[in-house]
Amino acid sequence: MSKPELSVLAALALELSPGAEPGRLALAVDAAGELTGLVARDLARLVPDAAVLDLAMVAGLFDPAELLRPGYPVHAELGRLAARAPGAGGGRIIGFGAGQEGLPAGLAPAPEFAGGPLKLLPLVLRGEVSAVAPVGDQLEQVLLDTGMASADTALFAQEAFGAAVEHARLLTINDLAAMMALQFEHAGIAALWPLVEAALLAPDGEQWLDAPPEPLARYANGGVRMAMLDMDAWAEGGFAPADTDAARLGRAFEHFQMRQRQFAGLLEAHGIPVTYDHCPAGRDPRQVLAE
Repeated sequence: MSKPELSVLAALALELSPGAEPGRLALAVDAAGELTGLVARDLARLVPDAAVLDLAMVAGLFDPAELLRPGYPVHAELGRLAARAPGAGGGRIIGFGAGQEGLPAGLAPAPEFAGGPLKLLPLVLRGEVSAVAPVGDQLEQVLLDTGMASADTALFAQEAFGAAVEHARLLTINDLAAMMALQFEHAGIAALWPLVEAALLAPDGEQWLDAPPEPLARYANGGVRMAMLDMDAWAEGGFAPADTDAARLGRAFEHFQMRQRQFAGLLEAHGIPVTYDHCPAGRDPRQVLAE
């Protein structure tokens, strides 16, 4: 009987220079193997026991939202393909690059997420639970503070992808989630993060966004239900600013609707489906979403 296995989910994060656009979103197979070897060396330098584990990495540039999705589908597919790769024993280094038909299905970054200054190359460390668990614990402790990639790793990535790289560092998936929570805060949308976090960490649970004047939403059953309010219901529900004249009230309602579309777009980018429930005036929208 085979022993149970475990995976550590992580990524090589490339912070591009302002305005920089990569010349390519994926590397060829040979370059992918070389970059994966450099990453394996960097990880072993930080946590020597990582060298006995299998390391698999996708040499493609992903947006954070593509990796931070319920079930971590890119990492799950990477782990599945790594398990099927030829070879036996720990310590294998497996780099997935683009062949004539591009990257393998499920491991290709979506073109619509090609912009943005932070790009991620997903990686997994695999092995028996007894070997992976302590390595995972150590990586959680050290990567966020000391996980800068070596200079030659950063330079290789810069030249291979054709983009100016300001910083290259290694992150666990939990480090990435913490970084994105801070980005949501800096962007003024911190109220939305608990819904994303619930979908990632407690997909069977429930989480509300109930912080007027923000949109009203409820995460449950793997998706988000958002209250669709007309202007009367919006004002009646306590989402409208007080002491506002009619003209300003109209602009405030338009802003609320824009905010609602923004939140829905961000949730869907993170792979969280959004449905709208019409909540008419005279009914408590919280009760509608709870039904």
